[in-house]
Amino acid sequence: MITAYVPQPTAVQNDPVEHPSHYTYGTIETIDYIEDKGFNFCLGNVIKYVTRAGHKDNALEDLKKARWYLDREIEALEGEGR
Repeated sequence: MITAYVPQPTAVQNDPVEHPSHYTYGTIETIDYIEDKGFNFCLGNVIKYVTRAGHKDNALEDLKKARWYLDREIEALEGEGR
C-alpha cells in the first residue's frame, strides 16, 4: 500500500519581526513561498495579504489590499500589451 506524504505544520516561535505568527502557520512560511516562486513585488504582496487574511486584524482589509496589488499588476501587464 502506498501512502501519501502529508507535511505536518512546524511550530515556529512567534517573533513579531522575524517570524510573525500570521505568516508562520501551516507548513511553509509565506516569505519562503514568495521567494521560492520568484514573485515580483505586487504578486508577492497579493500572496502576503491573502495568506494572512483571517489571521491578523481585519480580514476584509487584507483582502482589499491584496486586490489593490493584483489590480496594479493587471494594469501593468495590460499596459505592456500582454
